[in-house]
Amino acid sequence: MISKNTLKYIRSLGEKKNRNEHGTFVAEGNKLVSDMLSAFTGEVIIAKTSWMATQGNIPTKELLEADEEDIRRAGFLKNPQDVIAVFRQPLWRLEDASPSEELVLALDGIQDPGNLGTIIRLADWFGIRHIVCSNDTADVFNPKTVQATMGSLVRVQVHYTDLAAYLLAQKEAAVPIYGTFPDGNNIYAATATLSPEGIIVMGNEGNGIRPSVEALIGERLSIPACPAGRETAESLNVAVAAGIVCAEFRRPSRL
Repeated sequence: MISKNTLKYIRSLGEKKNRNEHGTFVAEGNKLVSDMLSAFTGEVIIAKTSWMATQGNIPTKELLEADEEDIRRAGFLKNPQDVIAVFRQPLWRLEDASPSEELVLALDGIQDPGNLGTIIRLADWFGIRHIVCSNDTADVFNPKTVQATMGSLVRVQVHYTDLAAYLLAQKEAAVPIYGTFPDGNNIYAATATLSPEGIIVMGNEGNGIRPSVEALIGERLSIPACPAGRETAESLNVAVAAGIVCAEFRRPSRL
């Protein structure tokens, strides 16, 4: 039986203010927690004995045996698995992102935690190691975001900053900056100049890229509907759009 205080503490990490206060975050699920054990410092892990038996040495400050009811009460999933972990938040440094030497994603006001988590997973798939977010983008350590990354936080670092100021500095350093717009240049066109280095900006789900950020973008891109002129959906989900754009930048002929 897990103590009420421990359960209360884990549940409290569903709120950003508490995650920031403690400097921790929650991950749950057998594979997700197993993947993260090697990358993040474990504070508390509650788990069924069956999960513990598959892990060998489990690096954490506190390891507690839990039953199904404990995990259900502590967790955030509709269908709980066998383990919940509390990890220390990593100290990622924005200075480690080098858009003059590698491709970096920038997110301007992404609000949905699931979208953010999916974009992190896409970045991992396409070998993008850093994502730079505006300060009003969803929290990377929201339990829904962490779950949606499917473990990609082990390899992708997420940074928060004044995005317009960051992009201005990169523009002054002659770093290519791309953004997606309905009236942009067709990303599939042979004339599109897509660099293996630089910054790709993706905008808010409803409002797109805000004007202060738009003014700093050097090349406007669009994902055309097919075939042209056909009545179709009004727009793409931002995570879907990010996947299409990243795939085009990573096309083998461009590398």
